[in-house]
Amino acid sequence: MHQVRSIFLSDIHLGTRACQASRLLEFLRQHESEKIYLVGDIIDFWSMKRGVSWSSEQNTFIQKILKRARHGVDVVFVPGNHDEVLREHVGLSFGNIRLEHETVHIAADGRRFLVLHGDIFDQATRYSRVLTVLGDHSYELLMWIQGVLSGLRHLIGIERHWSLAAFVKQRIGSAVRFIQGFEEVAAQHAAERGFDGIICGHIHAAACREIRGVQYVNCGDWVDNCSAIVEHMDGRFELKRFDGALSLNPTQAPEQSDQPAPSEETQAIAHSGRR
Repeated sequence: MHQVRSIFLSDIHLGTRACQASRLLEFLRQHESEKIYLVGDIIDFWSMKRGVSWSSEQNTFIQKILKRARHGVDVVFVPGNHDEVLREHVGLSFGNIRLEHETVHIAADGRRFLVLHGDIFDQATRYSRVLTVLGDHSYELLMWIQGVLSGLRHLIGIERHWSLAAFVKQRIGSAVRFIQGFEEVAAQHAAERGFDGIICGHIHAAACREIRGVQYVNCGDWVDNCSAIVEHMDGRFELKRFDGALSLNPTQAPEQSDQPAPSEETQAIAHSGRR
């Protein structure tokens, strides 16, 4: 059992077949913390409108989070776009879990981090719901194909987790450019609001690195990457990836970003995302 100061989870997508709840439970069994941040898209209400796939492992996850909240763990839930219906209730608490539109996390070393889901940086989500829904259907098709491939991999004895969606994202230039642009905008948004860093999710692209003096942290997801962020007792952040039945591999310490300065279009998106 590893004792850490904080755990950050996002994009779990409970209620869908793609949710990797069993792996998430194994992660939680291996990690205790003082704080837990649920950084959006925890429950996928969008997909559940078309059909619900709720496993016993998903139910156990809910029970485990509620139990930890009852036993003194500070749990904050920042809803995302897939569970945006809960944004109507921000400021309230249920089962000792606080609902917040966004929140501020002060690390053990004193750094201040803005914590939000990140959909405010996604033009498609913010300005065209139709495009987002179309993208959601395409993503579900990928998840169905991955389910078939995972079954075949299991039959031949390959247990290590592999994501078709993540594979596709890494090899499509437009997807790579979108992720890079998202990261730049998020880091710039945090800097303009006076934060030392930003912790988000939304794009299913886990990261923990510095971008022009701002610590950019993305939790990833429990669909494609099976990843989480932990804060150690000294304020150090670490990205952990689950890549097997009982295997959690930490990502190496982040390197300084060498990405170019954001374009005028990127800066415009950042300003439009300011509240």
